[in-house]
Amino acid sequence: MTAATYQYVDLPDASVVTTRALLTARENITDTVDARAMMCIHGGAGFGKTLAVNTCLRALEPGEDVRKITFRARPTARAVRYELFTALDLAGEPPRHPSEFDRLLKTALAERPRTFLVDEAQWLNGEAFEYFRYLWDEPSTQLAIIFVGGAGCHTVLRREPMLSSRVFIWQQFTRLTPDEVLEVIPLFHPVWADADPGDIAFADSHAAHGNFRAWAQLTAHTRTALARTGRARVDQELLRWAFSRLA
Repeated sequence: MTAATYQYVDLPDASVVTTRALLTARENITDTVDARAMMCIHGGAGFGKTLAVNTCLRALEPGEDVRKITFRARPTARAVRYELFTALDLAGEPPRHPSEFDRLLKTALAERPRTFLVDEAQWLNGEAFEYFRYLWDEPSTQLAIIFVGGAGCHTVLRREPMLSSRVFIWQQFTRLTPDEVLEVIPLFHPVWADADPGDIAFADSHAAHGNFRAWAQLTAHTRTALARTGRARVDQELLRWAFSRLA
């Protein structure tokens, strides 16, 4: 389904940390897949949604057939059909007529249970969401669908009562709290393993703000600073240099 690593930047020695949000996502995704249902995971950029979902779904493979779809612009139902055709590795040329295309997809989706990870779902409009509902509602298909996206994903889904009423589980990802930062970040990367808790709190309050993507960026710059200065541990002078690259 995905590569073995999901870090935002190429960050050697980084670990996937079992946060409370990831543990909750693991339970929610497992229950959604077992029920062949739909769920929505939403939250701000960089809060770790995609990494958590990829990690949880990867643990279900190979027993579960997981297919990932990512949208980068607002797709029409026609575009969704073509993305599904590609994701399912269907042979031949895509049908030209919508009704024929729909029959082909329904037939393929009835073959065995599958899970779709629909990433960047904030780009979906009502028409695209409705098409996923249309396929999921087909009695012969055996679909579980995990929508993952920003706040726009949640907003659009809530505006579609036919689809919203079918969402089995909603989960919102939020920033790490200051206590979570002190618990999680030393496990995230060796740079922080022996760092003073006060320096970690300093880095969070001045730069990372509980955002995992920001922590990945900060860690990459901090790692560079340690290598260039020859220092053994993080300190606030070194962190200020790393902050200057994020401003």
